[in-house]
Amino acid sequence: MQPSRNNKAWFAVAPVVLVVAFSAIVPLMTVVNYSVQDIFDVNTRIFVGLDWYRETLRDPRFLEALLRQLSFSALVLVLEIPLGIWIARAIPRQGRQTTVFLIILAVPLLIPWNVVGVTWQIFARPDIGLLGAALSGLGVSYNYASSPVDAWVTLLLMDVWHWTSLVALLCFAGLASIPSAYYQAAALDGAKGWRLFRHVELPHLKSVLTIAVLLRAMDSLMIYTEPFVLTGGGPGASTTFLSQYLTTMAVGQFDLGPAAAFSVLYFLLILLLCWIFHASVMRRDA
Repeated sequence: MQPSRNNKAWFAVAPVVLVVAFSAIVPLMTVVNYSVQDIFDVNTRIFVGLDWYRETLRDPRFLEALLRQLSFSALVLVLEIPLGIWIARAIPRQGRQTTVFLIILAVPLLIPWNVVGVTWQIFARPDIGLLGAALSGLGVSYNYASSPVDAWVTLLLMDVWHWTSLVALLCFAGLASIPSAYYQAAALDGAKGWRLFRHVELPHLKSVLTIAVLLRAMDSLMIYTEPFVLTGGGPGASTTFLSQYLTTMAVGQFDLGPAAAFSVLYFLLILLLCWIFHASVMRRDA
């Protein structure tokens, strides 16, 4: 006989389900409802179906912001994942200095996003900022407020400084969980450097790296505060990402219908990209 199932556990889960429903599902359904209507005022609405979705997908400003967003996310992952792994491997596994290194790594993660933007806005100024003044003193023409290339470089440096610590801490936790017997066996086989990383450490880091890539991909796709504070989306629209364009449409222009359709497409994009990555990793490990 099979043991009877105890369904009383569902009563413990029910409050969580209700909280999620009211905090996530209900607002999302509200946005979906707005995305198929043309809203003039509280009492005047016209059903327009998928018109706002078609208009958004044909909007060249949306497509340009989407390309900038995907490019930024790809560059962030290419820079931060290898750098985080390298830092994690360089940290001693034991001793007091390990604690010091971990505390130092955690500091950037504790700084609010708007403070990060203001800090780098001052730090990179070509007149009074340490970075900007140093580059100007070396004869490098640098001004993130007028040059799109300089603005992109500054944004990438800021994001790497802010978030590489997360990747490094996750990778360090994964490396610390590897039994010493694996390293002893690798030493007997003469495996060092790249061979040690490739055949011993990397297989044990796959799960940790999956989490790190998903977290950084989702966060970079939703980035708003740092570029808004640092560059305001400029110069021109060179650093205007999807989140900033959406905010301008919803708050600045108060186009609720198009902004709602934009939000739904934005949400589906992030969900699709994360699902594709997760599915590919799980299929490869199967």
